Amino acid sequence: MRFKTLSLALLAGLALAPTAFAQDAFSTETSTGKRFAVVGGIALAEPTENTWIGDSQRLEMDGSDAATLSASWYVNDHVAVEAWGAANRFGHRVNGANGKLGSVDSQPYALSGQYHFRPADSLVRPFVGLGYYEQNFSDESVEASGGLAGQRLGVETAKGAMATAGVDVELSPSWFARADVRYLNGNSDLEIDGQKVAEAKVNPVILGVGIGARF
Repeated sequence: MRFKTLSLALLAGLALAPTAFAQDAFSTETSTGKRFAVVGGIALAEPTENTWIGDSQRLEMDGSDAATLSASWYVNDHVAVEAWGAANRFGHRVNGANGKLGSVDSQPYALSGQYHFRPADSLVRPFVGLGYYEQNFSDESVEASGGLAGQRLGVETAKGAMATAGVDVELSPSWFARADVRYLNGNSDLEIDGQKVAEAKVNPVILGVGIGARF
């Protein structure tokens, strides 16, 4: 439901500039001659959902930070295709009602389409995007004295949709600063000793900042 609401908001944002979008969507020219951009930064991933095993045991993942990288190809000044992902893993503590149960690492990556508002040489350029992501989980472990002690914890790769909203601030004709927020909506399986025991819903919000270059 949250993803549907955010998606509608993003689409509504696109609707604020229908004439510009209609004209630019079918253009293959860039006013600056630059079609590529790369961004390096850091992001904080904050899970928004808890996982329940049965009706009584709740698992909660803590937030974590990691370095991120993205590369974009601009069809024109406004439409871009972005490949984005974590350069290293987010490390999450897994908590239960009585404290730490274990830990797990995650590494998301995504492909999305974006629309960048305002002219390419504007000082401030907001953008929105929608795409597909996968989030790989690894290095699952349990506490020797926790509620899952002696069991093998596993989390399958999460897959789903990603919504993005952000803003670029021009520093020079080739350099810019970026701030963005991404919402990842998807499901995966939680396994104990190789058997599925629950559907894991992490659905993180990822807040990022970075420095980018255009060429």
